Amino acid sequence: MILHFIFVIKEEDRSKRQFEFEYVKKMGQFYKKWIKDKFDKDYEVQCDELITTPRNILQRLDTHTLLRDHQQRGNDIYHFYLTHFKPWWTDCTCEGYHAENFGMVFWQRPKEPNDTLFLAEKNCTTVSHELLHELLRISGHKKFIQAVHDIWTKHLFEQLEFEQFGEDFQKTNDKPTFLTMDTSQLSL
Repeated sequence: MILHFIFVIKEEDRSKRQFEFEYVKKMGQFYKKWIKDKFDKDYEVQCDELITTPRNILQRLDTHTLLRDHQQRGNDIYHFYLTHFKPWWTDCTCEGYHAENFGMVFWQRPKEPNDTLFLAEKNCTTVSHELLHELLRISGHKKFIQAVHDIWTKHLFEQLEFEQFGEDFQKTNDKPTFLTMDTSQLSL
């Protein structure tokens, strides 16, 4: 199985956002291990960039465009798009979207350059949200959407802590490099 992270970036921003793409590559390897540990599934992880150019309003890049890209790349590969735009519509409160072998999230740009903690808090958590939808779906979990949303609500409103991982992909209580949803409440 292949999990392909695609960092969607504007052509004019590419040189300024290389730190983020390097983080995406590390995050991909982290999720390879996390998925193996939590779901006992082996994914080959790939990461690359999808460079976009300015478009007119009628050709605006959105979920339907990425779904078409996903189909052209192959429906059997799990494509996960990290986008510079919010989807016009979404099925998740984290501004993401999921479908079979397809995920996307709005990737937030840090205000300070090289801010790993921001990337972990704002982006890595939402990636885990959308990954959980698909991994639970594949596992045959009947309420895979509601189960993830219930835990997400606890993270946002009931002080449930995100799971913290260091650069070595191990759990940590120190400053995390990666943050994920707490899966301890799920029957995996």
